[in-house]
Amino acid sequence: MRRRALLALPALLPVAGLPVATLAQRRGEGTLTQALDTLFAMLKSAPDEAAARQVEARIWQAWMMQGTPAVQLLMRRGVRNIEAQALADALEDFDAVIALSPEIAEGWNKRATVYFLMQQDDNSSRDILETLVREPRHFGALAGLSMVRERQGDLSGALRAWESALAIYPRMAGGEERLRLLRRQAIGEDL
Repeated sequence: MRRRALLALPALLPVAGLPVATLAQRRGEGTLTQALDTLFAMLKSAPDEAAARQVEARIWQAWMMQGTPAVQLLMRRGVRNIEAQALADALEDFDAVIALSPEIAEGWNKRATVYFLMQQDDNSSRDILETLVREPRHFGALAGLSMVRERQGDLSGALRAWESALAIYPRMAGGEERLRLLRRQAIGEDL
């Protein structure tokens, strides 16, 4: 759900010194999972926002580079279609990603984003939950769930989802400000 992060991705995933494509191809061997585990540990302990953003970009890149070359092409095309506001086309792209590789969390997350932009909150929520089944640490999906719940008027649900996102990514840009706002709205806590 963070377009800016997707656009600024570095070409290589330095963990294990392998290009992301190589890691994605070796996913069955656990290399990608190990790389993500390392990146999530780095994200949680990042000393400042700038370092956290660099790790975040690597995580997004790893998520985007999963699957076969065809799936990766569909993912990139879908992102371009979101950016062009061609939401029906983006939906088709992510439908195809999910049909080809339902195990890839990011396909579900991207389709959830499209549904959110189309204001189809129930569909977006369903796909966010599918994302989280596959990748419980998906801070982008949790942030998206917070936005969906807020739009639906469920401020307590929005707060819980945001707190979960921050537990994974404590230095998320704007994270503390949104947390204070949601707490104030949901429970009247003035911080």
